[in-house]
Amino acid sequence: MTSLKTLLADPARGIVAPGVYDAFTALLAEQAGFDCLYLSGASIAYTRLGRPDIGLVSVSEVISTVELITDRVGLPMIVDGDTGFGNALNVQRTVRGFERAGAQAIQMEDQSFPKRCGHLAGKKLIPAAEMVGKIHAAVDARKSEGFQIIARTDAIAVEGFDAALERAEMYVEAGADVLFIEAPRSLEQMEVIAKTFAARIPLLANMVEGGMTPMGSAQELHDRGFRVVIFPGGVARAMLRQGQAYYASLKENGSNAPFKERMAVFDELNEVIGLPQMLEHGAKYE
Repeated sequence: MTSLKTLLADPARGIVAPGVYDAFTALLAEQAGFDCLYLSGASIAYTRLGRPDIGLVSVSEVISTVELITDRVGLPMIVDGDTGFGNALNVQRTVRGFERAGAQAIQMEDQSFPKRCGHLAGKKLIPAAEMVGKIHAAVDARKSEGFQIIARTDAIAVEGFDAALERAEMYVEAGADVLFIEAPRSLEQMEVIAKTFAARIPLLANMVEGGMTPMGSAQELHDRGFRVVIFPGGVARAMLRQGQAYYASLKENGSNAPFKERMAVFDELNEVIGLPQMLEHGAKYE
């Protein structure tokens, strides 16, 4: 496995990190050929709780999800750490927990609690100095420098674009390894972000279908100066449509037969999740 820090060290290499929410989606992403994953806090809320991304997920629920994923797949994983789940001391506990569970990065934002999805209205921020302290705390808490600290600011929606740039400067100075300015409103804002920071620190761009930021392909974003591109909730929205269609068909027909061509057969599922290999491995101990 190539570490996230190694991937980031190559300035010519763009990183595409698809969103996952459990070991199954992580396995499918790995099999598709991606070299990095993004564990979406929003998608954990959607799938584990059936609730929106408004700060309801606990740190223990995130850590348990990380543990299950890293036990199954070998890709480096960025984990959405929301606000760090509290003050600077909570941030340190979160960093230690994420790192022990096998994550290779925490993404941490400057919202107050309870937080909201970065593309929802009504967000509130903590003072920039408090976020600086959280970044320092995260840097001090990590056991290995290979564990990356991704600093996110949501200031564009709350304080405006110039304030977001000012906060971002402070977060870079505080020791963040990757910078994430959430929800730029235009290509022009994205160009300013890249011109201001791309030569100094890897930048992360967040693609949310129907969100505030103009959608673009990963290559387009890499060409603009964004080294890491995440698609955090895409798989949850894809599963939503597929699941709705499946249950509607089953309810209407009382059978899976009309939906059969849109489903994997039993053996195909077992092949994807590794049943033959596990049985072969287990036979060694009989």
